[in-house]
Amino acid sequence: MFNITVSSEFRATCPSYKGVAVYATVSNSESSVELWQKIDSEVQAMRAKSTVESIKDISGIQATRAAYRAAGKDPSRYRPACEQLARRVLQGKELYRVNTIVDLMNLVSLRFGYSTAALDADHVVGKDIELGIGHEGEPYEAIGRGTLNIAALPTYRDTQGAFATPTSDSTRTMLSLDTSHVLVIINGFDGNEDTIRAATDYSLELLKEFADLGEYEIIRYE
Repeated sequence: MFNITVSSEFRATCPSYKGVAVYATVSNSESSVELWQKIDSEVQAMRAKSTVESIKDISGIQATRAAYRAAGKDPSRYRPACEQLARRVLQGKELYRVNTIVDLMNLVSLRFGYSTAALDADHVVGKDIELGIGHEGEPYEAIGRGTLNIAALPTYRDTQGAFATPTSDSTRTMLSLDTSHVLVIINGFDGNEDTIRAATDYSLELLKEFADLGEYEIIRYE
């Protein structure tokens, strides 16, 4: 079981934050036709009701952007992943197909407006994790982006250092098809307990249906 805490520095930038993580035994795969049918339906529903401009009013996205600004980070230059996904969909672009667990957590993000993470738990060093604020010059290799300046970004650290942010996960903890233990994170910057609970339940539902969810533990922190 991981122990996740929130630093006072982060809490000062976003007092409403509530986070949920699920540590679980899973089986990953390249893709799922049935999952992508669900994703396509969600995409169509979003395109019918939202625009690139209106998504900034979605509670989770709005609160994440506000937390970035409070910490001194430009949310339009370092867009939260939840906003990146929604913008891509509303610009008429296709979502990237990565692997089943990453794809299903992207579906959760689209539906609920929260930045999510899907991490290989076996590559997290130690059991203690802290959500804090990134430092100037702190090393971080982001998936698909190379070196990322995480100064003033919300940042998860283990005993080795930074391994996840709501803008981009790191290469160190990225999932592979061999991943058997996953740590999925739901970043509820708006603190809406009902939405966060619904996002957690939906994540578990998808993991059961598409990733052979085995034993799991839910970790809540704020």
